Amino acid sequence: MRSIRLWSVRHAGALEILHSLFMRVAPRLRRGVAWLGPQRVERLVAPAERTLKGLFFDCHMCGRCTLSSTGMACPMNCPKRHRNGPCGGVAADGSCEIDPGMRCVWLEGLDGSRRMTGADKFASIQPPADASLRGSSAWVRTIMGKDAVPQDPPPGHGQGHGARERGLLETACRSGRFVVTAELSPPDSADPQDQLRRATAFRGILDAVNVTDSAGANCHMSSLAASALLVADGYEPVFQVACRDRNRIAMQADILGAAALGVRNLLAITGDGVGNGDHPDARPVFDIDSVSLLEIARGMRDRGAFASGRTLAVRPDLFLGATINPFAPPFEDRLINFAKKIAAGAQFVQTQYCFDLAMLEAFMRQVRSRGLDRRCHILVGVGPLPSARTARWMLAHVPGVHIPEQILHRIEQSADQKREGVKICVELIRALRRMEGIAGVHVMAHRNENLVPGILRDSGLTQERNNTTSLPGVT
Repeated sequence: MRSIRLWSVRHAGALEILHSLFMRVAPRLRRGVAWLGPQRVERLVAPAERTLKGLFFDCHMCGRCTLSSTGMACPMNCPKRHRNGPCGGVAADGSCEIDPGMRCVWLEGLDGSRRMTGADKFASIQPPADASLRGSSAWVRTIMGKDAVPQDPPPGHGQGHGARERGLLETACRSGRFVVTAELSPPDSADPQDQLRRATAFRGILDAVNVTDSAGANCHMSSLAASALLVADGYEPVFQVACRDRNRIAMQADILGAAALGVRNLLAITGDGVGNGDHPDARPVFDIDSVSLLEIARGMRDRGAFASGRTLAVRPDLFLGATINPFAPPFEDRLINFAKKIAAGAQFVQTQYCFDLAMLEAFMRQVRSRGLDRRCHILVGVGPLPSARTARWMLAHVPGVHIPEQILHRIEQSADQKREGVKICVELIRALRRMEGIAGVHVMAHRNENLVPGILRDSGLTQERNNTTSLPGVT
């Protein structure tokens, strides 16, 4: 079946012509379908559509077909059901993070889109799948004109607080100075002090603390609870929400709950596959992807409405963030996904670990040429590698991580590998401070939070922060 799907991608241009003909003919069929009865026509057409599209596209009959906008590659074949891909976990050889034996569906889609005259459609944001439409005919919906983009709720829905009050992270990003965030994984404990003790290493030196959401699909204290603990203790948390574990109902509920507890910053991620974590037998959700989550969160904030359109009594104040990975294939097309996230509402992004400055600079040249750095604050991920063994483990097990061989060799040849890893991190931060378009860094030192103060001091960021009196940062 996959071989036929690849045939469809290779002949995307011809299939696009057939689709265009159908779109011209479809309105003329509407009166006839209405006369016969759409439900009766549905019963006749859906089986034929399922057979034909299943053969050529491995179609899952989601009822909201995107083939003409995704290079004739059905995004529902993505194990994460990512409708606005690719994710950041594509392997160096282009294989899928979850199914290494399969090429990333979105790389296939990119190949197909280049063969189509409407290739620009690939950059458009695709709506999330609608479970109520599963198994229904997209052809009948098109004929009856039911796939029009829904209109936003009118302005004024929901009651706000007047002008939005900016949090510390948003204020820092807008100030123009170099921003610093760091990652803190919640504990495997019900004792709040286990979280707060580790956070003390960050007090007074950061603009915000990222609270991971079961990173790597490993279970920890909830990101929502850990973020609330940090707010109560005077920190500025970034509440990370992974689409892997919850559907759109639960995520909207968590966003409202977080806002009620004083959490202003939201980082939307799709999430790693469960096979990478400590519960590989768990059932992943992946109801929506990170782009759709951003759109939903923005709608809650700006329009005062849930994704269903139902009005909120009070809107949440949110500073919206996302992740990007300039170091995973397709390198030249990562800009498409970045632009989608900005269009969906991302105000800041954090990247995967950066160990290759040349690769990042190539990406940033494209970013600057399109002015994306002026529309979104870019925080580059950095972190100390404690050993060559850990680095090679990350390469093998952490989706989307890229570490050049010269970095690995340098650490392997060092007498003190942990110290060398810190030194490399400091050098990277110094170089990033000189790179145009970079707004700051995001430090990831998993279970080595005590190293972060020294890294910031040696890179000059602590002194720069002390010289800035207008922003207190985390207090």
